[in-house]
Parts: sequence; structure tokens; C-alpha cells
Amino acid sequence: MSAVIWPEQPLLRATRLRLHAQDQAIALMRADCHVCRSEGLSPRSQVLVVAGKHEVQALLYQIDSPLLEQGQVALSEAAWDALHISDGDEVQVRHPPVLESLAGIRRRIHGYRLNAQDLSAIVRDVVDGRYTDVHLSAFLTATATLPLDALETVHLTRAMVDVGESLHWNAPVVVDKHCVGGLPGNRTTPIVVAIAAANGLVMPKTSSRAITSPAGTADTMEMLAPVDLDMATLRKVVETEGGCVAWGGSMHLSPADDIFVRIERELDIDTEGQLIASVLSKKIAAGATHVVIDIPIGPTAKVRSRENAVRLSAKLRATAADFGLALRCMFSDGNQPVGRGIGPALEARDVLAVLQNEPGAPEDLRERAVLVASAVLELGGAAAEGEGMRVARETLDSGRAWDKFKRICEAQGGLREPKRAEFVEPLVATHGGQVVHIDNRKLSRLAKLAGAPASPAAGVHMEVRLGDEVARGQPLLYVHAQTPGEMAYALDYARQAGDIIRVEA
Repeated sequence: MSAVIWPEQPLLRATRLRLHAQDQAIALMRADCHVCRSEGLSPRSQVLVVAGKHEVQALLYQIDSPLLEQGQVALSEAAWDALHISDGDEVQVRHPPVLESLAGIRRRIHGYRLNAQDLSAIVRDVVDGRYTDVHLSAFLTATATLPLDALETVHLTRAMVDVGESLHWNAPVVVDKHCVGGLPGNRTTPIVVAIAAANGLVMPKTSSRAITSPAGTADTMEMLAPVDLDMATLRKVVETEGGCVAWGGSMHLSPADDIFVRIERELDIDTEGQLIASVLSKKIAAGATHVVIDIPIGPTAKVRSRENAVRLSAKLRATAADFGLALRCMFSDGNQPVGRGIGPALEARDVLAVLQNEPGAPEDLRERAVLVASAVLELGGAAAEGEGMRVARETLDSGRAWDKFKRICEAQGGLREPKRAEFVEPLVATHGGQVVHIDNRKLSRLAKLAGAPASPAAGVHMEVRLGDEVARGQPLLYVHAQTPGEMAYALDYARQAGDIIRVEA
């Protein structure tokens, strides 16, 4: 339903605050503003900002200074983009409508299950920007304390698909893959897409940007080719080359997912039901019919034990079956990073090294990509059962995967050379011995402190793996940064964090 300007309400002139608050819409008004007084608007209340046919729900802050003139409202970037306005345009600010879907959350807090209508209403309000972070936290906490059951998981998955766009392909088999995550540098997707497409499969891969990690697949691929594709361009790339690696956010596929994930990361909540709905809603919305899920298992990966992995895979398959989705889960080593680079450009260089069959290419990334690709090829019918590894490896060795990847990049807008960092410094071993533990979470933190992913060339380049023997003073990793300040901050963290890479004599 389109927003409507109420003629009896006073108008305010909008000004761009140029405040970047991630996805948070913020409105800044004078405490003595006539609208605040007439509407009874108080600080940190939710307000509805309306401009023509567009509206956004925003968090209100008030100031007592001449920063704003009477009759002005300043808006954050998220609010500004949602309203599609220009500086000085007139808007209305008023109380938002009552959120009836909150009744479902209150029932869930008291232990009652949610039905399809409840979850559909909640997800719709979330995507429409009507939920504050407090509301989102309440919903996610309520569904973590009493985990989603099988039926609720199906209902949530369907609601997340229905609220966004969906892609449909003129092909009987459309393949996709996903890694449950927790491993820095695990950037197999561009390689797997190239192998699959080179063998005649259709693989329109839509991927995410980083939310709290050093790089998302879309961030890494953007170092090699444009990823912000509109629907028409994406279709043309896939119809021409059989595959793509694009940013899913530009296509509005399962848009609630990124919102939920942002809050989950801040709360450090990661429940199975939410994870399943998150993963499968994206695949279903992208038009996939056959999906491979890689589940790394390790002490600092997202899934810590084989028992948990077995349980998660069973629930993924059961939910997928409700949507007619053919799904195969595979378990992999989650004890250490995959590849050498952690950060968009460094990971992109690893991808190129594998695709180009360079002598020094990271063997673990190559083997992980071959393993995942083999499952995709077999599930998609491009290789007989048991033949996937051979076909995937031959596709890489022969250069067919590299040729296909180059064509995909050209179709998406042109192959690029990954950026290089201005500053590179080593973190060295304080004593000799064997590498016995690598902390994936601390490595990700280190790469982010160095500037990734905002500075695409920043991150961490690994020099050792588990089991390696090292000498005192030998580099364990190199930190890459774009500014001296970020380099100093990252190195200070690395020295104080302890046991990012544990070496025992």
C-alpha cells in the first residue's frame, strides 16, 4: 500500500545528514520543532517519514542547537535512500501505525508457537523497516530460547521467500551451493561456478557482502568483476555463460535475511532454525532446484562437532523437501582457514591462482573447491556418482574452468586486477616449534582491524598451516593495510590477543 501525505499535517524540509548507520534509518529534529510538540514525539521514539509514495520508519533523535533550522528534518543515508528525495524536498513526520505483528512475538516469548500467518506478518514488517533493533532482538531471542520447530522453520523460510523477489529459469536443473561458514578465506564459490558452468550446468550464484566478516563472496568477486547486476544483466550473463557470481542484495532476494543476520551477529545468537531459513530462503528465491551445502566442522567454526553437523544436515534436508529442493550436505575440515588470503583482494588472488593453475596456488583451496564442485556436478547430473572429483579436477587442469570464468567476468562487465595494500607487515613466531592451533575467529578480527572489507586490499595473508614446523622469527602471517593507523592497531591486537596461531615447542 502506497504512503499518502496527509494534507492537514505540517510539512518539513528534508536535509541529508550523511550519517552512515548501516541499515538504520535515523531522523534528527529540533527539540522545539512544532511537529515534535504537536505530535508528542520524544527522543528515541519511532517515527514514520513520508515523501510522496515512499515512506520509512526511523529512529528519532532530537537536538537543542542551531544545527537545524526550524522546519527541517535531517535524515541518515538509509532513510534518505528509502525515500528517493532531494535536499529541500518536503516530507511529513508522524507516529507510525500500530505493529500488530508484535502480538505474535509476545506470544512467542511466553512459549507459544507461531503459525504461517504470524511469521508472514513479522517478516513483512521487518522488510518494510517497521521493526527497531529492539523488536528484532526480541523476535530472535524468543526463537532462540525456545528454538523453532520443524513447522515454524518451514513457515519462516516461506515467509522470507515470499516477501522478496524470486528468480525463475528456463532449465530443469539449476544448481547452487552454500557454506555454513565460520572459516576465513573459504572462497570456493567463483571456482565452483566456473567448473559447473564449464560442464553445462546452470548456476546463477547470488552471494552476500560481508556483514561482520572480513569479506563476503560478493566482496571478493567484486575485486575481479562487477557484481552489482540488475535483473536483466544477470539473466543475460546466465543465458550466455551458464553461471554468474553476483551480489544478491541488488535483486531483493530474501531481503529479511541480511537484517536478521546483522542482529544475530550482534547478539551472538546462531540457532539452527534461523540458519536453515536463512540459507534455504536465499536458494529458493534464486530459483535453485539442486543445492550442495558444505558444513565445516571445527572448534572455531560455526559448527563445532560432527554430531551437530549430522543434526543440522538432517534438518536442512527435511526443510528443503517441503519446497521440492534436492539437497546434499557434505562435511569438511573447519579447523583452519582455507587458502592464504583473508580479505577481498587477497582472497581474489587465491581464486585466480587456483583457476590459472599457478604452481604456488593454495592447494587446500583447490582441493576444497574440487570437492564441492564434485558434489554439485553429481547432484546436477553433469557427472556420474563417484566421477565428480575426476571431472572437476580435469576441468581445472585443462584450463576450461579458467576460460569459463574469464567469459563470466567479461559478461558481468570486465575482468579486473585485484588491488594491493600500501602497507604489509609480518607477525612472527616468538619461538620455534609446531603450529598446533589456529583461531579462525581471531584471524577474522585481525583482518577487520586491518581495514577489511571497507579497504578491499586490507586483510591477512597466511604463511603457515596446522602441523607446519616454524623457527623463531619466522613470519606466521602478513598483515595488509591501507593506512599506518590501521596497521598499528591490527598489529597491536595480534600481539595482545594471544594464540591466534599457537606454536608449541
